[in-house]
Amino acid sequence: MNTPSDPDWTLIRFFLAVAEAGSLSAAARDLGLSQPTLTRRIREAERVLGGPLFRRHARGLALTEAGAALVEDARRMRDAAARLGMTAAGHGGAPRGTVRITASGVVSFHFLPPILAGLRAQEPEIELELHPSNASENLLFREADIAVRMYRPEQLDLVARHLGTVPIGLFASKAYIARAGEPQSIEALRVHDWIGYDRSQLIIRGMRSMGVEVDRSFFRTRCDDQVTYWALLRAGCGIGVAPLRPGLADPDLVQLLPDLPVAELPVWLAAHDALRQSPRIRRVWDALAEGLPRAIGGVPAPA
Repeated sequence: MNTPSDPDWTLIRFFLAVAEAGSLSAAARDLGLSQPTLTRRIREAERVLGGPLFRRHARGLALTEAGAALVEDARRMRDAAARLGMTAAGHGGAPRGTVRITASGVVSFHFLPPILAGLRAQEPEIELELHPSNASENLLFREADIAVRMYRPEQLDLVARHLGTVPIGLFASKAYIARAGEPQSIEALRVHDWIGYDRSQLIIRGMRSMGVEVDRSFFRTRCDDQVTYWALLRAGCGIGVAPLRPGLADPDLVQLLPDLPVAELPVWLAAHDALRQSPRIRRVWDALAEGLPRAIGGVPAPA
């Protein structure tokens, strides 16, 4: 029988999920459980641990003094369990099983499909999951096995490799140029329609680095989803930024002011150190490390 000194790890996991989410409904969504099921498990945790862990307030649940005293120990248990799983997964045999990759929309759409298609042909026992996202997935807790990022990941226990840089250019569709004309100078760019990001400041910072001071309202069409952004650019909504290689390859797009220096984006590959020793993850890592520098068409990082 469980005692306060020997709690079930599953109950601790449920307790921690509620403590971090602040409500039963939010924690139930995160865990993939129904709220009544999670409520029963929290009551069981309180019975096992010897008293109330939460109290209700206007915006959800707050930790009791007893609950607050358990949070840091619960997090350490979670971290240890995650590392144990990583180490165990790293000692598999042949390269088979699932590998989950997360990458930005641009990388997922323009650069990864041919690499993953080649990998599937070579390694039929490896199943691939691609999650296009710009969020900083936590590799430690297996939200992804491998991440391709346009910045250096800083999480602890990660191995990161700089693969190179993606050259960026200014582009507009032929339909837009036929309607609005082609700008011949940096000054002329200001009178054109632009496509920008909605919440991200990436394009604004890039333009400011070129000496062009703009704010969000400068962009008359805004969208953070990079695949949709590409469709808006091709449809003629205005001038936008795009990776140089796919932009030049698209027959509907025209590069503008090709001599204008535009910032490049770094490309980093990251995985948890223990998990990277898994044969299947090591195989996918090697395929990405080999294929992405060629695909992006930029400056490869020193080996």
